[in-house]
Amino acid sequence: MSVPLLDLSPQYESIRTEVDEAVQRVVTSQYFILGPEVEGFEAEMAAYLGVPHAVGCASGTDALLLPLKALDPQPGDEVILPSFTFFATAGAVWNAGFTPVFCDIDPVTFNVTRQTVEAVWTERTRAVIPVHLFGQMAPMVKINALARERGAVVIEDAAQAIGARQDAGVPGETEPGGKVMAGAAGDAGAFSFFPTKNLGGFGDGGMVSSRDAALAEKVAKLRVHGGRQMYHHEMVGTNSRLDALQAAVLRVKLPHLPEWTEARRSNACRYHGALEDVDGVTLPETRQGNYHVYNQYTIRARRRDELREHLAGKGIGSGVYYPVPLHLQECFRELGGREGQLPETERACREVLSLPIFPELGTDRIDRVVDEIRNFYQG
Repeated sequence: MSVPLLDLSPQYESIRTEVDEAVQRVVTSQYFILGPEVEGFEAEMAAYLGVPHAVGCASGTDALLLPLKALDPQPGDEVILPSFTFFATAGAVWNAGFTPVFCDIDPVTFNVTRQTVEAVWTERTRAVIPVHLFGQMAPMVKINALARERGAVVIEDAAQAIGARQDAGVPGETEPGGKVMAGAAGDAGAFSFFPTKNLGGFGDGGMVSSRDAALAEKVAKLRVHGGRQMYHHEMVGTNSRLDALQAAVLRVKLPHLPEWTEARRSNACRYHGALEDVDGVTLPETRQGNYHVYNQYTIRARRRDELREHLAGKGIGSGVYYPVPLHLQECFRELGGREGQLPETERACREVLSLPIFPELGTDRIDRVVDEIRNFYQG
């Protein structure tokens, strides 16, 4: 029995009629760029997240880039972000005109903490991007408190964490002990609808969420060349519009997201129980108060690369997210990154391995993955 890292076909088959009708609705309307489908999806996402504003854009990368550009960066301005994340986080910082400053991570959750952010803070820090990696939120109460103390903006990279939430108080919005969603805890949130995400479209797509009306309005202008009115440009923006076809597909999928998320969590629970006694494997942990949505189920593995080769030889997919930390990437050499600078990040890059976790995986295939991991370490 082969086990792919991801198989999107079963999900489509389960909602084929709904999706096909939504696509046909757009084709019939011939309204392909922004318009009613995008506006409807923006309203539905805002309601789902519990924020007043949601602005669709062309990709998750642009969902990071646009709110950063809205801050009007000046030469030398810095943004703090983890080195252990997908390249788009740092690429957006660079392309917006900021200097990326990389910080280390918590070895348990793979996320930044107040302490790791504060360790690299300077007088030039304008913003912080906590990445809710693999589907678990970073400690937003403490990160927000630090940013407020020092006058910086917090932009959540929630590309892997739609539906994640945690116990947190957002001043004026949630009561102490209430829940706050990923993308609703900072000044802005960035989402990706790349097909592999928990809520994935049929191509690229992204969204910016915010409680700040002025920031949301500026992002909405930046995505259409810097102005709401055609041929009138208040600022230099770009072309980053969410396609109506993508919005229509995502509107069909959004009501199914809670069910799919619970299936991911159930799969994770089965892995937990079956792998907890395997010497050589360290399982992911969920911090108290967090609701983890498992975009990836990422273990630490002794002899990681050998284990991955073993699994591949048995027809089992896996992934390494991420093999090279951002502070050691060639394109950022001028920033002066060096080996040993961020030890937990570098250790994670050597040890992490993501296993299949998609909702339709099923117990038989999970058991197959578990059996081969056990065979590797016990044989």
